[in-house]
Amino acid sequence: MTEKDESVKQNAESQTEETTENNSEEASNSVENTESNNSQDVETNEEATKKDASNEDDENVDPKDQEIERLQQLANDNEEKYLRLYAEFENYKRRIQNENKINKTYQAQGVLTDILPTIDNIERALQIEGDNDSFKSLQKGVQMVHESLLRALKDNGLEEIESEGQSFDPNVHQAVVQDDNPEYESGVITQELQKGYKLKDRVLRPSMVKVNQ
Repeated sequence: MTEKDESVKQNAESQTEETTENNSEEASNSVENTESNNSQDVETNEEATKKDASNEDDENVDPKDQEIERLQQLANDNEEKYLRLYAEFENYKRRIQNENKINKTYQAQGVLTDILPTIDNIERALQIEGDNDSFKSLQKGVQMVHESLLRALKDNGLEEIESEGQSFDPNVHQAVVQDDNPEYESGVITQELQKGYKLKDRVLRPSMVKVNQ
């Protein structure tokens, strides 16, 4: 065989191989396209089936069941509103009760505060000394009035604040003078200059005192 014939033969074989490869690729692509189309058709059919099933379920729902479900939801909403309103009302009721209790406890505060200067004046009058019988009789009458007034005020919650000999407490005492008394420890009240009063646990007027340094 001549070189020319061999060259022709090789070219023929090469073209045959290329043709075979191209045919194989086309067949593969055709198979892939067919599989893809089949897959899309399957998905479309599944979606259509689901949609049909959903439509069938909607058609098969009893209107009575829908009405029952709607009424149940409405009942749940109303119950939630009721519980919320009930809780708010209970909080409001407790707040009013506490306010009424506080007002009742301290309802005499205004009257007691206004009457304290009168008590001070009566006590100053009792400190005046006299020798004749008429003065003593008058002093005894004033003392009886003072005792009766204090008793009535204490029945309404008025309390005297203890001062002399007590440790200084800024919550109930007002220091106006410093003292240097060796008989008392530092910070102890040596003299009460004006009485202090409180109503229950509320200070109406602090005691004015002299405190040892």
